[in-house]
Amino acid sequence: METATEPALAEASDTDRRLMARAVELGRRGWGRTHQPRSAADDPNPLVGCVLARDGVVISEGWHADYGGPHAEVAALALAGSAARGATAYVSLEPCRHQGKTPPCTAALLKAGVGRVVYGARDPGPKSGGGAEELRSAGVDVAGPFLSSTEARRENPVFFHRVVERPWVAVKLALSLDGKISERPGVQTWISGPEADEEVHWLRAGFDAVMVGTVTALVDDPLLTVRGRVTPRVPPRRVILDAAGQLSPGARLLREGEGQVYVVTTPSSPRSWRAEIESRGAEVLEVAADAEGRVSLPDGLRRLREVGIRSVLCEGGGRLTSALMGLGLLDRLYVILVPRLLGDEGVPGFPGAATLEPAVWTPVEDPRRMGKDVWMVLEPERA
Repeated sequence: METATEPALAEASDTDRRLMARAVELGRRGWGRTHQPRSAADDPNPLVGCVLARDGVVISEGWHADYGGPHAEVAALALAGSAARGATAYVSLEPCRHQGKTPPCTAALLKAGVGRVVYGARDPGPKSGGGAEELRSAGVDVAGPFLSSTEARRENPVFFHRVVERPWVAVKLALSLDGKISERPGVQTWISGPEADEEVHWLRAGFDAVMVGTVTALVDDPLLTVRGRVTPRVPPRRVILDAAGQLSPGARLLREGEGQVYVVTTPSSPRSWRAEIESRGAEVLEVAADAEGRVSLPDGLRRLREVGIRSVLCEGGGRLTSALMGLGLLDRLYVILVPRLLGDEGVPGFPGAATLEPAVWTPVEDPRRMGKDVWMVLEPERA
């Protein structure tokens, strides 16, 4: 949601818009490779793309390909060589000005003699931000920002998530036309097509953790792993919310797949069950219970953040989705709309909708056809 305090966007020519769109597209190639640091003390890196051009003709392209590796500007400059002198650099994020895991990109741009820099999103970092002003002070023609806060957050939601008490939280939900997620309670129902399923695995690759609730864990016995076109730099951690200790020690995710398993429980779960789960290699995290005896979601998310998880993709069904919505803890909703009707016995996707406060969910990208399904991405409008 745009706010009254958002900086005015720079005016852009058709050429500027075309090449900035290309820089954004290039940045997405780093999905699943740039986000996840191996240490909880390190910050995630953003997706960034860079196009070097002269008179609208592309000289070279680059993107941030791996966490801790060369930034997009450095990659593009290396390909351009001496041709970068006097060229225009289109960068989807304001060039950084600090020495981190790599040298500052502002220094690289100045050394290469780039004559103009056009950037998409403003860098909010207290240390890394401010690169545009540094370049201007050195005599470089700088234009930006060209991306609104909504557009910037769409590309790098975790990087722009400044709530330190919890991870950035998204939900993936496959819904029938009548708003159901399965044919009836307790029955595993695959309703989305192979194209959407492939996109879900791509989506998982860019998250620190994939999370489900107890019912989904018991009914689907999922692996919660990434199996697709992107091999994540660090396998997403796998999280089960299990207040009473119902997960079977023989569950597949305790026997198969990559990614540390965390089971978030409450004081009511048996000690013997915890010991058996831990003997299978999982880590048990105890948090408070809510008024209904379930895992307190604010406490559970806070605990996940403490162990270094900065982004969570929930695939845990309707009750978990409704609870996250009701508590204002859901930052993005990925909906796969499936052209089927599941009928009166179907399990609703939003079982607690009647108790939720009215809210507006705004698309942050255009809906996409995936086979017979429709993929939608929405975020809540917040003051």
